[in-house]
Amino acid sequence: MAFIISADRARVFLNRYRDRLWVKPLAVCLLSIAMVFAAKLADGTTLAQVVPVITADSIETLLSIMAASMLVIATFSVASMVSAYASASSTATPRSFTLVVADDASQNALSTFVGAFIFSIVALTAAKNSYFETAGLFILFVLTLTVFGVVIITFVRWVDRIARLGRMGSTIGKVEAATVQALQRRRDMPTLCAAPARSQVSGQAVFATSVGYVQHIDIATLQTWAQTNQVRVQVAALPGTFAAPGRALAYVISSPDDQPQADCKAVVASFKIGGSRFFDDDPRFGLVVLSEIAGRALSPAVNDPGTAIYIIGTLVRLFAAWSGVGTTDTEQVPKYDRVEVPEVSVRDMFDDAFTAIARDGAGTVEVAVRLQKALHALASLDDPAMREAAEYHGQLALKRAQAALAMPEDLTAVRDAAKFAASSASSVTARAKLLERS
Repeated sequence: MAFIISADRARVFLNRYRDRLWVKPLAVCLLSIAMVFAAKLADGTTLAQVVPVITADSIETLLSIMAASMLVIATFSVASMVSAYASASSTATPRSFTLVVADDASQNALSTFVGAFIFSIVALTAAKNSYFETAGLFILFVLTLTVFGVVIITFVRWVDRIARLGRMGSTIGKVEAATVQALQRRRDMPTLCAAPARSQVSGQAVFATSVGYVQHIDIATLQTWAQTNQVRVQVAALPGTFAAPGRALAYVISSPDDQPQADCKAVVASFKIGGSRFFDDDPRFGLVVLSEIAGRALSPAVNDPGTAIYIIGTLVRLFAAWSGVGTTDTEQVPKYDRVEVPEVSVRDMFDDAFTAIARDGAGTVEVAVRLQKALHALASLDDPAMREAAEYHGQLALKRAQAALAMPEDLTAVRDAAKFAASSASSVTARAKLLERS
């Protein structure tokens, strides 16, 4: 089958390289070298007749100062970034490391410093060997002053940024931003532009050949393969699912009259499986990371309930965005009609977000009360699935708090906040009894 490069695959590929710390510095280094040799092009023009004469000694002095200082600053910036990465991993969670590394401001600063160092070294070498004439020296002088200005502005902005990089608030903000993007992408494409999955599955199971997490599914490749073989493919493992040789990735559905089973190697290859999860196509992973940050804050070693309360507020914002507050739904025709993809379960998302917080914060009254208020707010949204999940987790959180809290006054506060879940449970029980009598 022909190799397909879809826009979605290109996006994932670029995002993975965006996480590499060497990509931007390398690109800027190549640009710096090109700038030096571009200055030589001015020597073949009449520019030398109108520009002032710049001595080579003055340019060499500036470039020598830049070469000496940029290496020190670049080394300092790397040390500061490594310290920020270690801080993010130890104070928040190691799963936030990729987001901190991908910080654009830090990567731009490091790229600028390294690029300025390479520019000064190459330009200094060319100038000392009389590579430039009058016009070329003038252009090189202008480029040197421009690089100086860019370095100064970048350094001033970067000092303010590096003071926050790796801190708890900054890390939570990055995780929230990444999760918002993933949730919005999945909300706009709940079935990844494919058809909704059927409840009953009967077909040829396709199993993973490696162990790891599903990081990305190339739906376009699955569609092309399904059209070629005149079958349908139902995805059974969404991004974030732990894949193993005994677990089905997808099911190939064909008509009973169809002959021999098709070769499913292309189906397996459409699932990118790796050792870790990514935020891009896995909205549940962001919820897990935020829950981990709250769980660490609630540990006896840290004892920081304020961070857990802040995370609860963040989760409310995320679920409110997921429910579509202030947006309108538009019916979309599936782009890939031969592929079926299940939607993300709201109950599973609530499990990822609130289970650990309810367990670890059950003995802290302020966290337990805030959690109940947050669940009450989510239950009030015009979303039946979210209301059911919020009420269920409200009941679980209340049970955990009753088992952990000793003070009657604390229990009363939590029970008062959890009345929305208790009333829901009693109404469900009453309806069940009514149905039994009838």
